[in-house]
Amino acid sequence: MSPSPSSSGLLPMPGTPAWRARITSVFRNADAHVLVAFWLFGLINNVLYVIILSAAQDLIGNLPKGIVLVADVMPSFVTKLVAPYFIHRVPYSVRIPIFAGLSAMGMLLIALTPAAGSVPLKMVGVVLASLSSGGGELSFLGLTHYYGHMSLAAWGSGTGGAGLAGAGLYVMLTTWMGFSVRDSLLASALLPAVMLLSFFVILPQGPLRRSAASKSYEALPERDSADDDGVDDVPAGNASSSLLAPGPAATTAYSAHPEAQHHSTSFVAHLRRARALVMPYMVPLFMVYVAEYTINQGVSPTLLFPLDSSPFAHHRDFYPFYNFLYQVGVFVSRSSTPFVRIHHLYIPSFLQVGNLVLLMLQALLNFIPSVYVVFLVVFWEGLLGGAVYVNTFTEIIENVPVGEREFSLGATSVADSAGICMAGFISMAVEVWLCDWQGRHGRGWCRNIDVG
Repeated sequence: MSPSPSSSGLLPMPGTPAWRARITSVFRNADAHVLVAFWLFGLINNVLYVIILSAAQDLIGNLPKGIVLVADVMPSFVTKLVAPYFIHRVPYSVRIPIFAGLSAMGMLLIALTPAAGSVPLKMVGVVLASLSSGGGELSFLGLTHYYGHMSLAAWGSGTGGAGLAGAGLYVMLTTWMGFSVRDSLLASALLPAVMLLSFFVILPQGPLRRSAASKSYEALPERDSADDDGVDDVPAGNASSSLLAPGPAATTAYSAHPEAQHHSTSFVAHLRRARALVMPYMVPLFMVYVAEYTINQGVSPTLLFPLDSSPFAHHRDFYPFYNFLYQVGVFVSRSSTPFVRIHHLYIPSFLQVGNLVLLMLQALLNFIPSVYVVFLVVFWEGLLGGAVYVNTFTEIIENVPVGEREFSLGATSVADSAGICMAGFISMAVEVWLCDWQGRHGRGWCRNIDVG
């Protein structure tokens, strides 16, 4: 973090007049409807992804959980890799119902498929939900460009809330309330309807309508199709203005910035812009996701303790609870950008790699005396992962030129999916290796998990 509040966005001392003024300035000009809509976008777009990962152990039993992770992320990764170059031709009003339909169909297929011999068919359902999540993420990140700086903060908080809600809901239904895995997943198939409500009812359509009207004044063919709902509405301030600076939601048409009309939007130009994003933004985002998802899917299924020294009745209960604690940390850190900023993205990324090493050593050597210490490490893991995610996109909002910002937000999201995909393949091998090691050393609990 940077050393001074003025340069880092850190809040003044809580309770002081400066603190109250800062809080007021952050939210003074924020449109409540925009904040609610984007918070719900983040929540619903990510919640099914989280529920699927929380259910991984119940879906495939003793098989490596990385199988579910790869099926849950690879389609999303491919979508985010190729879609930024053509999805702008599809209006948001068409995209959103498609994403909602894919999500609901995927969850129904997972829930209604019989348990016996059903893993491949369940993975088809996971793939459908993943396609929706990937397209939704790059679309909603692009949509923040129309609604001002606080819409991104609301989106980030909503994605963190998705982790908390998804993991918490699954633990509550299956572990605490005793509902079956099937019934819990069926209930989750209703959630995509909230996405439709958020876009068509809650979100103010004014910025999109105004930018649609401005389209007729644009001469560049690629710029005209930047979005069928219109071109980018952005604040009139300069491109590096702080995400935390008070100001109204973006309502000025893109065409008000004549210099932006000279930006080439050809495929080659997009590739050149994407290369410029690699080192400052994509690499730290990639690193943190490789580390944390290797922990979540490859290491945490083997972080088991004797039941009499834990709060659980079954070894099956460790895995979803670890995921819940991780998501609590993600939610806290993804909701923090209006108050605390991290500019040096590599620091938390390397700390996350340290978490991976620590927890792998625990799985091998069993040197941590209490499961509650592992709980704290997993929560810290979530804090780091969420912080890198939301601060990466905040840095783009502040530092990337206005005319390239919408593309940059969508293109950078490829890095987290790439990291998760790699973690999925790594975790398949890591989980099998760690579980075999534990079995040879008298701790074979990981071999006794059945399909739910």
